[in-house]
Amino acid sequence: MAKAPTVYDVAERAGVSIATVSMTFRRPHKVKEETRKLVEAAAAELNYVPSASARGLAHGHTGALGLYAYDVFLPEPDEALGTTVGAGTRSRATVPVVREDRDDYRRFPLYVHEVQRGVELECWQRGYALLIGGGSQADGATRVTDIVGRVDGLALFPDHSLPADVLERIARAKPVVAVSQRPQDDGLSTVSVDNRGGMRAMTEHLLVEHRMRDLLFVGYMNTFDAQERFAGFKSALRAAGLRVPSKPAELVGDHQVETVVADVLARDALPEAFVCVSDEIALDLMKALGERGVRVPEQVAVTGFDGVVAGRIVRPALTTVRQPMQAMGRAVVDILLERIADPAGAPIARRLPVQVVVRESCGCSRVASELARVEGGGRRG
Repeated sequence: MAKAPTVYDVAERAGVSIATVSMTFRRPHKVKEETRKLVEAAAAELNYVPSASARGLAHGHTGALGLYAYDVFLPEPDEALGTTVGAGTRSRATVPVVREDRDDYRRFPLYVHEVQRGVELECWQRGYALLIGGGSQADGATRVTDIVGRVDGLALFPDHSLPADVLERIARAKPVVAVSQRPQDDGLSTVSVDNRGGMRAMTEHLLVEHRMRDLLFVGYMNTFDAQERFAGFKSALRAAGLRVPSKPAELVGDHQVETVVADVLARDALPEAFVCVSDEIALDLMKALGERGVRVPEQVAVTGFDGVVAGRIVRPALTTVRQPMQAMGRAVVDILLERIADPAGAPIARRLPVQVVVRESCGCSRVASELARVEGGGRRG
Protein backbone atom coordinates (compact mmCIF):
# COMPACT_ATOMS: atom_id res chain seq x y z
CA MET A 1 0.00 0.00 0.00
CA ALA A 2 1.34 3.44 -0.93
CA LYS A 3 2.39 5.75 1.87
CA ALA A 4 -0.36 8.15 2.86
CA PRO A 5 0.31 11.81 2.04
CA THR A 6 1.22 14.06 4.97
CA VAL A 7 0.70 17.68 5.89
CA TYR A 8 4.26 18.31 4.67
CA ASP A 9 3.37 17.00 1.20
CA VAL A 10 0.34 19.29 1.00
CA ALA A 11 2.36 22.28 2.18
CA GLU A 12 5.03 21.63 -0.45
CA ARG A 13 2.48 21.17 -3.24
CA ALA A 14 0.57 24.35 -2.29
CA GLY A 15 3.71 26.39 -1.58
CA VAL A 16 2.65 27.31 1.97
CA SER A 17 3.72 26.48 5.51
CA ILE A 18 2.42 23.43 7.40
CA ALA A 19 0.83 25.87 9.86
CA THR A 20 -1.24 27.31 7.03
CA VAL A 21 -2.33 23.81 5.96
CA SER A 22 -3.34 23.00 9.52
CA MET A 23 -5.25 26.28 9.89
CA THR A 24 -7.06 25.66 6.58
CA PHE A 25 -8.57 22.44 7.88
CA ARG A 26 -9.10 23.48 11.49
CA ARG A 27 -10.28 27.09 11.05
CA PRO A 28 -10.88 27.78 7.35
CA HIS A 29 -12.54 31.13 8.07
CA LYS A 30 -9.17 32.37 9.40
CA VAL A 31 -7.38 31.72 6.08
CA LYS A 32 -7.50 33.98 3.02
CA GLU A 33 -9.80 32.53 0.36
CA GLU A 34 -7.07 32.39 -2.31
CA THR A 35 -4.68 30.54 0.03
CA ARG A 36 -7.42 28.22 1.25
CA LYS A 37 -8.28 27.20 -2.32
CA LEU A 38 -4.60 26.45 -3.04
CA VAL A 39 -4.37 24.19 0.00
CA GLU A 40 -7.67 22.45 -0.74
CA ALA A 41 -6.64 21.83 -4.35
CA ALA A 42 -3.28 20.39 -3.25
CA ALA A 43 -5.01 18.15 -0.71
CA ALA A 44 -7.46 16.92 -3.36
CA GLU A 45 -4.68 16.10 -5.81
CA LEU A 46 -2.80 14.13 -3.15
CA ASN A 47 -5.93 12.50 -1.66
CA TYR A 48 -4.88 13.95 1.70
CA VAL A 49 -7.19 13.67 4.71
CA PRO A 50 -6.12 15.51 7.88
CA SER A 51 -5.48 13.28 10.90
CA ALA A 52 -6.96 14.56 14.13
CA SER A 53 -5.04 11.96 16.14
CA ALA A 54 -1.74 13.00 14.60
CA ARG A 55 -2.50 16.63 15.33
CA GLY A 56 -3.28 15.72 18.91
CA LEU A 57 -0.04 13.82 19.38
CA ALA A 58 1.91 16.78 18.03
CA HIS A 59 0.30 19.26 20.42
CA GLY A 60 -0.44 17.03 23.40
CA HIS A 61 -4.21 17.34 22.83
CA THR A 62 -6.88 15.41 20.94
CA GLY A 63 -8.55 18.51 19.49
CA ALA A 64 -11.91 17.10 20.61
CA LEU A 65 -14.39 17.76 23.41
CA GLY A 66 -16.92 15.30 24.80
CA LEU A 67 -20.60 15.65 25.69
CA TYR A 68 -22.27 12.97 27.81
CA ALA A 69 -26.07 13.20 27.89
CA TYR A 70 -28.58 11.04 29.66
CA ASP A 71 -30.82 8.75 27.62
CA VAL A 72 -33.84 10.79 26.54
CA PHE A 73 -37.16 9.05 25.83
CA LEU A 74 -36.12 6.02 23.83
CA PRO A 75 -39.11 3.71 24.25
CA GLU A 76 -39.01 0.18 22.97
CA PRO A 77 -41.03 -0.06 19.73
CA ASP A 78 -44.30 -1.88 19.92
CA GLU A 79 -44.64 -5.20 18.16
CA ALA A 80 -45.34 -4.76 14.47
CA LEU A 81 -49.03 -4.52 13.67
CA GLY A 82 -48.47 -5.21 9.98
CA THR A 83 -45.40 -6.15 8.03
CA THR A 84 -45.86 -5.96 4.28
CA VAL A 85 -46.21 -3.35 1.62
CA GLY A 86 -47.18 -4.21 -1.98
CA ALA A 87 -49.13 -7.37 -1.27
CA GLY A 88 -49.70 -9.53 -4.32
CA THR A 89 -46.37 -8.72 -5.94
CA ARG A 90 -43.64 -11.28 -6.48
CA SER A 91 -41.19 -9.34 -4.31
CA ARG A 92 -42.62 -7.61 -1.28
CA ALA A 93 -40.92 -4.95 0.82
CA THR A 94 -41.17 -5.59 4.53
CA VAL A 95 -41.93 -2.45 6.54
CA PRO A 96 -42.71 -2.62 10.27
CA VAL A 97 -45.79 -0.71 11.39
CA VAL A 98 -45.67 0.55 14.97
CA ARG A 99 -48.06 2.46 17.17
CA GLU A 100 -47.17 6.15 17.40
CA ASP A 101 -45.73 7.17 20.74
CA ARG A 102 -48.31 9.67 21.91
CA ASP A 103 -45.65 11.95 23.33
CA ASP A 104 -43.10 12.07 20.52
CA TYR A 105 -44.46 15.19 18.86
CA ARG A 106 -44.02 17.17 22.10
CA ARG A 107 -40.63 15.84 23.10
CA PHE A 108 -38.23 16.92 20.39
CA PRO A 109 -36.26 19.06 20.42
CA LEU A 110 -36.02 19.26 24.19
CA TYR A 111 -33.86 21.26 26.53
CA VAL A 112 -31.01 18.74 26.21
CA HIS A 113 -31.04 18.96 22.41
CA GLU A 114 -31.03 22.77 22.43
CA VAL A 115 -28.03 22.91 24.78
CA GLN A 116 -26.26 20.30 22.66
CA ARG A 117 -26.82 22.50 19.60
CA GLY A 118 -25.02 25.34 21.36
CA VAL A 119 -22.10 23.04 22.19
CA GLU A 120 -21.92 21.93 18.55
CA LEU A 121 -21.94 25.49 17.21
CA GLU A 122 -19.24 26.70 19.58
CA CYS A 123 -17.04 23.67 18.92
CA TRP A 124 -17.30 24.32 15.19
CA GLN A 125 -16.44 27.98 15.68
CA ARG A 126 -13.45 27.14 17.92
CA GLY A 127 -12.12 24.41 15.61
CA TYR A 128 -12.84 21.47 17.93
CA ALA A 129 -14.40 18.12 17.12
CA LEU A 130 -17.24 16.92 19.36
CA LEU A 131 -17.77 13.39 20.62
CA ILE A 132 -21.32 12.77 21.86
CA GLY A 133 -22.29 9.78 23.96
CA GLY A 134 -24.74 8.56 26.54
CA GLY A 135 -25.72 5.48 28.45
CA SER A 136 -28.19 3.74 30.69
CA GLN A 137 -28.00 3.31 34.44
CA ALA A 138 -26.38 -0.08 33.89
CA ASP A 139 -23.45 1.09 31.76
CA GLY A 140 -23.20 4.84 32.40
CA ALA A 141 -19.90 4.73 34.30
CA THR A 142 -18.25 2.60 31.61
CA ARG A 143 -19.46 4.76 28.74
CA VAL A 144 -18.50 8.11 30.24
CA THR A 145 -15.04 6.78 31.13
CA ASP A 146 -14.60 5.61 27.54
CA ILE A 147 -15.55 9.06 26.20
CA VAL A 148 -13.29 11.02 28.53
CA GLY A 149 -10.27 8.99 27.42
CA ARG A 150 -10.68 10.33 23.86
CA VAL A 151 -11.18 14.04 24.53
CA ASP A 152 -9.49 17.06 26.10
CA GLY A 153 -12.49 17.97 28.25
CA LEU A 154 -15.99 16.70 29.04
CA ALA A 155 -19.41 18.31 29.43
CA LEU A 156 -22.23 16.34 31.00
CA PHE A 157 -25.82 16.64 32.11
CA PRO A 158 -26.93 15.48 35.56
CA ASP A 159 -27.20 11.70 35.47
CA HIS A 160 -27.97 9.68 38.56
CA SER A 161 -26.41 6.62 36.97
CA LEU A 162 -22.96 8.18 37.36
CA PRO A 163 -21.56 7.63 40.86
CA ALA A 164 -19.96 10.65 42.55
CA ASP A 165 -16.61 8.88 42.85
CA VAL A 166 -16.55 8.31 39.07
CA LEU A 167 -17.15 12.01 38.39
CA GLU A 168 -14.50 13.04 40.91
CA ARG A 169 -11.97 10.68 39.33
CA ILE A 170 -12.72 12.05 35.86
CA ALA A 171 -12.48 15.65 37.08
CA ARG A 172 -9.02 14.96 38.46
CA ALA A 173 -7.88 13.73 35.05
CA LYS A 174 -9.67 16.13 32.65
CA PRO A 175 -11.60 19.40 32.81
CA VAL A 176 -15.31 18.69 33.38
CA VAL A 177 -18.30 21.03 33.11
CA ALA A 178 -21.66 19.95 34.52
CA VAL A 179 -24.79 21.52 33.00
CA SER A 180 -27.59 22.47 35.41
CA GLN A 181 -26.01 21.01 38.50
CA ARG A 182 -25.41 22.42 41.95
CA PRO A 183 -21.99 24.13 42.14
CA GLN A 184 -19.88 22.02 44.46
CA ASP A 185 -16.29 21.85 45.54
CA ASP A 186 -15.66 18.59 43.68
CA GLY A 187 -13.57 19.79 40.76
CA LEU A 188 -16.55 20.24 38.42
CA SER A 189 -17.19 23.56 36.74
CA THR A 190 -20.87 24.34 36.16
CA VAL A 191 -23.20 26.19 33.80
CA SER A 192 -26.68 26.93 35.15
CA VAL A 193 -29.46 29.53 34.92
CA ASP A 194 -31.35 31.66 37.42
CA ASN A 195 -33.93 28.98 38.16
CA ARG A 196 -35.10 30.52 41.41
CA GLY A 197 -35.48 34.06 40.07
CA GLY A 198 -37.17 32.85 36.90
CA MET A 199 -39.80 30.80 38.72
CA ARG A 200 -40.38 33.59 41.22
CA ALA A 201 -41.04 36.02 38.34
CA MET A 202 -43.42 33.54 36.70
CA THR A 203 -45.33 33.06 39.96
CA GLU A 204 -45.50 36.81 40.53
CA HIS A 205 -47.03 37.21 37.07
CA LEU A 206 -49.87 34.88 38.04
CA LEU A 207 -50.32 36.54 41.43
CA VAL A 208 -50.16 40.16 40.26
CA GLU A 209 -51.36 40.23 36.66
CA HIS A 210 -54.03 37.53 37.02
CA ARG A 211 -54.82 38.01 40.73
CA MET A 212 -54.63 34.26 41.32
CA ARG A 213 -54.25 32.84 44.81
CA ASP A 214 -54.60 29.07 44.42
CA LEU A 215 -51.49 27.74 42.62
CA LEU A 216 -50.25 24.14 42.49
CA PHE A 217 -46.59 23.40 41.73
CA VAL A 218 -46.10 20.15 39.76
CA GLY A 219 -42.94 18.29 38.87
CA TYR A 220 -40.16 15.81 39.49
CA MET A 221 -37.96 17.06 42.32
CA ASN A 222 -34.83 14.94 41.87
CA THR A 223 -32.62 17.65 40.35
CA PHE A 224 -30.99 20.85 41.54
CA ASP A 225 -32.91 22.85 38.92
CA ALA A 226 -36.27 21.55 40.16
CA GLN A 227 -35.47 22.30 43.78
CA GLU A 228 -34.40 25.84 42.92
CA ARG A 229 -37.58 26.43 40.91
CA PHE A 230 -39.76 25.23 43.77
CA ALA A 231 -37.85 27.56 46.09
CA GLY A 232 -38.59 30.49 43.76
CA PHE A 233 -42.28 29.53 43.68
CA LYS A 234 -42.45 29.48 47.48
CA SER A 235 -40.57 32.77 47.72
CA ALA A 236 -43.19 34.55 45.60
CA LEU A 237 -46.05 33.10 47.66
CA ARG A 238 -44.33 34.09 50.91
CA ALA A 239 -43.78 37.66 49.70
CA ALA A 240 -47.48 37.88 48.79
CA GLY A 241 -48.52 36.74 52.26
CA LEU A 242 -50.01 33.48 50.99
CA ARG A 243 -49.77 29.98 52.41
CA VAL A 244 -46.52 28.35 51.41
CA PRO A 245 -46.75 24.59 50.69
CA SER A 246 -44.10 22.36 52.25
CA LYS A 247 -43.97 20.16 49.17
CA PRO A 248 -45.22 20.19 45.56
CA ALA A 249 -47.41 17.75 43.69
CA GLU A 250 -44.32 15.62 43.13
CA LEU A 251 -44.09 13.20 40.23
CA VAL A 252 -42.32 9.91 40.90
CA GLY A 253 -42.90 7.45 38.05
CA ASP A 254 -44.43 7.29 34.58
CA HIS A 255 -47.92 8.62 33.91
CA GLN A 256 -47.98 10.56 37.21
CA VAL A 257 -49.31 13.70 35.48
CA GLU A 258 -52.54 11.86 34.72
CA THR A 259 -52.71 10.80 38.36
CA VAL A 260 -52.34 14.39 39.57
CA VAL A 261 -55.12 15.57 37.26
CA ALA A 262 -57.41 12.70 38.23
CA ASP A 263 -56.80 13.41 41.92
CA VAL A 264 -57.60 17.13 41.86
CA LEU A 265 -60.74 16.53 39.79
CA ALA A 266 -61.90 13.73 42.09
CA ARG A 267 -61.50 16.05 45.09
CA ASP A 268 -63.08 18.98 43.22
CA ALA A 269 -59.85 20.84 44.00
CA LEU A 270 -58.85 22.22 40.61
CA PRO A 271 -56.41 25.10 41.31
CA GLU A 272 -56.43 28.39 39.47
CA ALA A 273 -53.08 27.49 37.90
CA PHE A 274 -50.68 24.57 37.56
CA VAL A 275 -47.13 25.88 37.81
CA CYS A 276 -44.97 23.17 36.21
CA VAL A 277 -41.28 22.54 36.77
CA SER A 278 -40.69 22.06 33.02
CA ASP A 279 -42.33 22.55 29.64
CA GLU A 280 -42.47 18.80 29.10
CA ILE A 281 -44.60 18.32 32.21
CA ALA A 282 -46.75 21.35 31.35
CA LEU A 283 -47.48 19.91 27.90
CA ASP A 284 -48.33 16.51 29.38
CA LEU A 285 -50.60 18.24 31.88
CA MET A 286 -52.42 20.25 29.23
CA LYS A 287 -53.05 17.06 27.28
CA ALA A 288 -54.34 15.23 30.36
CA LEU A 289 -56.66 18.14 31.20
CA GLY A 290 -57.97 18.26 27.63
CA GLU A 291 -58.74 14.55 27.68
CA ARG A 292 -60.96 15.17 30.71
CA GLY A 293 -62.74 18.16 29.19
CA VAL A 294 -60.93 20.80 31.28
CA ARG A 295 -60.22 23.91 29.18
CA VAL A 296 -56.91 25.77 29.34
CA PRO A 297 -56.81 28.68 30.13
CA GLU A 298 -60.57 29.20 30.55
CA GLN A 299 -60.85 26.89 33.57
CA VAL A 300 -57.25 26.61 34.70
CA ALA A 301 -53.95 28.21 33.71
CA VAL A 302 -50.81 26.18 33.00
CA THR A 303 -47.20 27.43 32.90
CA GLY A 304 -43.87 25.75 32.16
CA PHE A 305 -40.13 26.29 32.34
CA ASP A 306 -37.52 25.79 29.57
CA GLY A 307 -38.79 27.39 26.36
CA VAL A 308 -38.80 24.36 24.06
CA VAL A 309 -40.12 24.60 20.51
CA ALA A 310 -43.25 22.54 21.21
CA GLY A 311 -44.47 25.17 23.67
CA ARG A 312 -44.73 27.70 20.85
CA ILE A 313 -46.74 25.52 18.48
CA VAL A 314 -49.13 23.77 20.87
CA ARG A 315 -52.56 25.39 21.35
CA PRO A 316 -52.97 27.21 23.59
CA ALA A 317 -49.35 28.34 23.31
CA LEU A 318 -47.47 27.76 26.54
CA THR A 319 -46.49 30.55 28.92
CA THR A 320 -43.02 29.65 30.16
CA VAL A 321 -39.67 30.71 31.55
CA ARG A 322 -37.21 30.53 28.68
CA GLN A 323 -33.67 29.35 29.33
CA PRO A 324 -30.91 30.56 26.94
CA MET A 325 -30.20 26.97 25.97
CA GLN A 326 -27.86 27.54 23.05
CA ALA A 327 -25.98 30.14 25.05
CA MET A 328 -25.58 27.56 27.81
CA GLY A 329 -24.01 25.14 25.34
CA ARG A 330 -21.63 27.81 24.10
CA ALA A 331 -20.69 28.72 27.67
CA VAL A 332 -19.86 25.06 28.34
CA VAL A 333 -17.29 25.05 25.54
CA ASP A 334 -15.88 28.41 26.62
CA ILE A 335 -15.31 27.14 30.16
CA LEU A 336 -13.82 23.85 29.00
CA LEU A 337 -11.29 25.65 26.82
CA GLU A 338 -10.44 27.99 29.67
CA ARG A 339 -9.84 25.02 31.96
CA ILE A 340 -7.81 23.20 29.30
CA ALA A 341 -5.57 26.25 29.01
CA ASP A 342 -5.23 26.42 32.81
CA PRO A 343 -5.61 22.87 34.22
CA ALA A 344 -4.64 23.98 37.73
CA GLY A 345 -7.27 26.73 37.82
CA ALA A 346 -10.24 26.68 40.19
CA PRO A 347 -13.63 25.32 39.02
CA ILE A 348 -15.73 27.91 37.20
CA ALA A 349 -19.44 28.46 37.95
CA ARG A 350 -21.40 30.48 35.40
CA ARG A 351 -25.09 31.33 35.76
CA LEU A 352 -27.11 32.83 32.91
CA PRO A 353 -30.28 34.95 33.01
CA VAL A 354 -33.73 33.72 31.95
CA GLN A 355 -36.84 35.34 30.48
CA VAL A 356 -40.51 34.96 31.33
CA VAL A 357 -42.42 34.58 28.04
CA VAL A 358 -46.14 35.28 28.28
CA ARG A 359 -48.40 33.38 25.88
CA GLU A 360 -51.96 32.01 25.96
CA SER A 361 -51.92 29.18 28.50
CA CYS A 362 -51.90 31.55 31.50
CA GLY A 363 -54.84 33.52 30.15
CA CYS A 364 -52.93 36.42 28.61
CA SER A 365 -54.08 37.70 25.24
CA ARG A 366 -50.61 39.13 24.48
CA VAL A 367 -49.32 36.00 22.79
CA ALA A 368 -45.53 35.65 22.85
CA SER A 369 -44.89 39.05 24.47
CA GLU A 370 -41.97 39.09 26.88
CA LEU A 371 -42.92 40.08 30.40
CA ALA A 372 -39.62 40.34 32.22
CA ARG A 373 -35.91 39.71 32.07
CA VAL A 374 -34.59 38.13 35.24
CA GLU A 375 -30.88 38.83 35.65
CA GLY A 376 -28.49 36.32 37.20
CA GLY A 377 -28.15 38.40 40.34
CA GLY A 378 -31.89 38.94 40.74
CA ARG A 379 -34.09 38.71 43.77
CA ARG A 380 -33.84 35.87 46.22
CA GLY A 381 -36.33 34.59 48.73
